[in-house]
Amino acid sequence: MEHRRLGASGLQVPVLSFGAGTFGGRGPLFGAWGSTDAHEARRLVDICLDAGLTMFDTADVYSDGASEEVLGEAIKGRRDRVIVSTKTGLPTGEGPGDAGTSRSRLITACENALRRLGTDYLDLFQLHAFDAGTPVEEVLSTLDDLVRAGKVRYTGISNFSGWQAMKSLALADERGHQRYVAHQVYYSLIGRDYEWELMPLGLDQGLGALVWSPLGWGRLTGKVRRGAPLPEHSRLHRTADYGPPVDDDHLYRVVDALDEIAEETGRAVPQIAINWLLRRPTVASVIIGARNEEQLRQNLGAVGWTLTPAQVAKLDAASARTAPYPYFPYQRQEGFARLNPPVWGSPS
Repeated sequence: MEHRRLGASGLQVPVLSFGAGTFGGRGPLFGAWGSTDAHEARRLVDICLDAGLTMFDTADVYSDGASEEVLGEAIKGRRDRVIVSTKTGLPTGEGPGDAGTSRSRLITACENALRRLGTDYLDLFQLHAFDAGTPVEEVLSTLDDLVRAGKVRYTGISNFSGWQAMKSLALADERGHQRYVAHQVYYSLIGRDYEWELMPLGLDQGLGALVWSPLGWGRLTGKVRRGAPLPEHSRLHRTADYGPPVDDDHLYRVVDALDEIAEETGRAVPQIAINWLLRRPTVASVIIGARNEEQLRQNLGAVGWTLTPAQVAKLDAASARTAPYPYFPYQRQEGFARLNPPVWGSPS
């Protein structure tokens, strides 16, 4: 398993990490994702460690904290062999203190995560969303305190816009606080918006990308195809409205290209989709999920081989979309491009 530095930090992470959203199985969304218990989770962790996958990502909002609890049971006795990442910030209840990233909420969320995970430190503590109601200085100083107390080693963000991330990083530099080193983002062959603003920001500011939903919310599993109904047991029946949108024509154009490359390589469609992501600038690790051992082993097969330049070009072309303003002039017009050479569309 290849390892990469996470942004501008000394932390080395495997290029594949495991998302524990399938652990616990509480609620309409996460119950549809999976209901892995502690015994099953320990077996999945065994397989990951054998393959060199040592990073595990979760969040307090996943199954109302049950994901953290199950992951904690699964890594018991081998904490020193794993990298644990969790997130907070999204609502976990109806109370005024049950959402956001205020000082009180961050301290409480960190303590609760440590307890549920059965550990005394978090390798990576990420803000699950930007909290516009809390001053950025309050957020940064609180995270700084948690790092200095030894409860958190590195900090990151998830689902931030460019200005939100840049404001936070600039203030961290100004006040001498810990800088974020990771940005957990949605990025896939059917969702390349990350490339237009957040990828250049990541390159410039040393933010490593941790990719969530690399298979486009379950649409790039190889089971969704043009002219065919959704498979009976697809979780998209229950969860499509929660995830990133994509129009059918674009989806099927990408799936057609994936099918052609699958025929050429003998690789599964999900393996090809993940391998493509691993070539992209700023990507430190792609978070894979699995409800069972078969899915996990298939996703682990995304590494150890490479797509050819021609295959990458085919996928680039099939998945390309016109950039939103103000980026489309840089994509289309020579004068703009000469001033600001794009980072998107080129291999890492």
